[in-house]
Amino acid sequence: MTFKQNRAIVIGGGITGLAAGYRLLREADNRNIPLKLTLLEASNRVGGVIQTEQRDGFIIEHGPDAFISTKPWAKALSEELGLTEEFIGTNPKVRQSFVVCKGRLLPVPEGFYMMAPGSFLPFIKSPIFSLRGKLRITLDLFISSRSDVTDESVADFVRRRLGKEAFERMAQPMIGGIYTSDAENLSLKATFPRFIEMEREHGSIIKALIAQKRKSSQTSRDTSGPRYSLFLSFRDGMQTLVDTLAEKLSKNIRLQSPVKYVDQKESNIKDCSWRVHLHNGEMLEAEILCIALPAPQASTLLSEVSPQLSDKLNTISYSSSATVNLAFRREDISHPLNGMGFVVPITEQRNLIGCSFSSVKFENRAPSDYVLLRAFVGENTYYIKGKDKLDSDEFASIVYKDLSELLGISAEPIFSVVSQHTQAMAQYQVGHQKRVGEIDELVKGLHGLALTGNAYHGIGIPDCIHSGEQAAMRLLDAIS
Repeated sequence: MTFKQNRAIVIGGGITGLAAGYRLLREADNRNIPLKLTLLEASNRVGGVIQTEQRDGFIIEHGPDAFISTKPWAKALSEELGLTEEFIGTNPKVRQSFVVCKGRLLPVPEGFYMMAPGSFLPFIKSPIFSLRGKLRITLDLFISSRSDVTDESVADFVRRRLGKEAFERMAQPMIGGIYTSDAENLSLKATFPRFIEMEREHGSIIKALIAQKRKSSQTSRDTSGPRYSLFLSFRDGMQTLVDTLAEKLSKNIRLQSPVKYVDQKESNIKDCSWRVHLHNGEMLEAEILCIALPAPQASTLLSEVSPQLSDKLNTISYSSSATVNLAFRREDISHPLNGMGFVVPITEQRNLIGCSFSSVKFENRAPSDYVLLRAFVGENTYYIKGKDKLDSDEFASIVYKDLSELLGISAEPIFSVVSQHTQAMAQYQVGHQKRVGEIDELVKGLHGLALTGNAYHGIGIPDCIHSGEQAAMRLLDAIS
């Protein structure tokens, strides 16, 4: 008996598209489904924002430098690919981070998580908050839970429960470092649903954190700021994962193949084919189609297939950011660099969102007696806001100015590497879950189509991998 060979196309070669393509091939093989896969990438490389450069003994990350292991999908995929021996964790000798306050780097109090304290003594001793601010934060213990179930912005939630100082001096810079987003419009349901559960179950964020601490086997020293022991990377950088996936898909990947638009060979018929039209005039057909692109790009491709879906996708906004890696001699920096890095509140009127001490955070990221710093700049920071475009030299210059003042740097960098990520980070604004639910319903009406990426259900690397893998499984279900 002969079986029809199904055709699958994945558009987009970032980590989501690579995960989707890999899972399509593996699961099709498991299900004995004959499948021909083509992965189309517009640029000359796969991996998207994940890119590692090795230079003169430095390991430079242009994009993310780690992933969190509590969301299991990145770790599980890496283990499946045989990369377990390549895992490295953050430096166990350093377990603190800093926040900039009045031009100084102050340590985040032990036990403080994002917006609230889980331990009282370090919080009370911390100079980050005024006496009035500390009293207002502790009022969280007595404020009634919100009964309204409608979505709320992160900023409104923090100010309601913990006050203005908790938001401006801690929550905003912490959240800004994750989402490069304005917390005034950021959806609490879509980004930090755990805090909604804390309020509902315990009636207080502080009570919930204290209860969580009691259940945890970790000491408070392990929970200052982010839980560092949960972050993983690879010995030779994050591109290890990209390169391994690319090798598995080497026969399926087509680089420099930008797509102009997609349509359907026959509408409203279950076994219809998708047609993918490339900018070079070529047309490819497939029974199943996975679009692993930012929502605005997916919107453009689908404008002829479903104007309603295209319009909904355009309601998901994106922000731009830049990563600036700078190398220095250790002797030229007076700060002890005794932490993982720091975040910067908007109220400090700096250009940085934050800075990671890369060669402290992970071992062997810089030669002995040298330091590698990784700074982050957002589009709404003090100097950059309102400017149309900055070149790499301008980015490096404004970052160096802030770093030299905050860290006591007495010499120019040995080199700097600027990576600009234009419209790369999806913004989960208030009402995001409702918006995505409407998109999901419209996609269900288009047989053999899946949309995936950081626009929908999570922005981190594990979220993107999970999104790609789920899309693959849904598409195979459609043709099984």
